[in-house]
Amino acid sequence: MTLAIDGRVVPAFHRAYLSGGRVIGPLAPFLTAVADRIVFTGDGFIVSRGTRNVRVRLVPFGPSLLYTDVPLAPVLRGLGAQVSYDGASHTLEVTLPEPGPLRSPAPFTPAARQVAPRVVFTPRPVVTPRPIWTGSPRPRRTPIPASFWRPP
Repeated sequence: MTLAIDGRVVPAFHRAYLSGGRVIGPLAPFLTAVADRIVFTGDGFIVSRGTRNVRVRLVPFGPSLLYTDVPLAPVLRGLGAQVSYDGASHTLEVTLPEPGPLRSPAPFTPAARQVAPRVVFTPRPVVTPRPIWTGSPRPRRTPIPASFWRPP
């Protein structure tokens, strides 16, 4: 079975197949050709395209997560693509929506209200007072051990 995205056939080492009325195919290269981002979550993937996200729970197949089989049509529809199956040629045809116009960010206006961080009062740490040693010297508080040993 072949997968055509916007009329271009996607080459794949591990081909898609039909199982129980669903087209099942590997995560790569079919979904990597469509998705902007694929994030592994431990028990599956989150496949993103634009503002749309699809959560896919998986059972790994093969030596790598890239060989993990997923139902292609529901994931592609969740990403906003139109999916149709041509039974005569065994082709899953995917039509991606046109990307919307890009908007440039608004220019900086100094007169507009600016978001400022909230001021948090932090008191200065208190300085530990040091004793002032003036005047006559103070006596030692501990005695100095002295021995009166004399050689024999």
